[in-house]
Amino acid sequence: MKKILPALAVMGAGVLWGIISLFIRALSAAGLDAMQITLIRLAVAAPVLAGYVLCTARRELKIRPRDIWMFAGTGIVSIVLFNICYFHTMIHSQASVAVVLLYTSPVFIMLMSALFFRERITAVKTAAVVMTFAGCVLVAGLSGSSGITLPILLTGLASGLFYGLYTIFGRVALRRYPSLTVTVWTFILGFAGALPVSRPASAVQIAVSSGSLILWCLGIGVICTVLPYFLYTWGLSRMEPSKAAVLVSVEPLVGAVLGMTAYGEDRSPLKIAGIALILAALVILNLPEKNKTADTE
Repeated sequence: MKKILPALAVMGAGVLWGIISLFIRALSAAGLDAMQITLIRLAVAAPVLAGYVLCTARRELKIRPRDIWMFAGTGIVSIVLFNICYFHTMIHSQASVAVVLLYTSPVFIMLMSALFFRERITAVKTAAVVMTFAGCVLVAGLSGSSGITLPILLTGLASGLFYGLYTIFGRVALRRYPSLTVTVWTFILGFAGALPVSRPASAVQIAVSSGSLILWCLGIGVICTVLPYFLYTWGLSRMEPSKAAVLVSVEPLVGAVLGMTAYGEDRSPLKIAGIALILAALVILNLPEKNKTADTE
């Protein structure tokens, strides 16, 4: 049970991130751009989480000034820059290209974990990463004729790198602070970093223009931000970074299923095969350790 709960927490985070398209569609239709939506997520999440911590665990807001770089890493370097690169790729290319390039993040995490944490790259981890990436390619329907340019390729890969850096910075921060502290300061620093690039006055004007939009804003901040980041950070504190990175890749799986059921997207055999590959990767990562012994010798 001790090993299952962290895995379920990380996968739960992926599920909540996977349904974000419901909120993105509503907010985008109202006239908000990508960075304004990012700002709204953080503007809702930061005070909600900070208020919760003030009421329940005030001591966990305390950090040492010399450690602020860790939370600038998770909040600004990861969340803000990841969103800029990811949405830039999506706007100037195909959504499928953006998704596939984003999910190169497990590869970056596995390599950085081996470099910084001396984590072993086992045959099981390598197979799971390959299966996950291949599954994402099939789910997105990416083909060799996508015609992506070098700048788009670079920003797409950068989105995967910055996305993966949350796991790396988070792992370092979790050595000194509890998961709640890491999560709340991530959002505080992320919100501060998003303000200068998101035209906040315009974002607020649109966001409060109707009651339904206010509800969508609250939803994207709590359901798709506070809850999944808390679940992911908690799970990450109890497992290896590379394993968490692949488990959270249930996100594109959920997004694909949501698209097929709610938006009437295609249900091609290749997409179904991709979903099966992602599920298989999640299964082999959670096999009992005794079954992996041969891979770690």
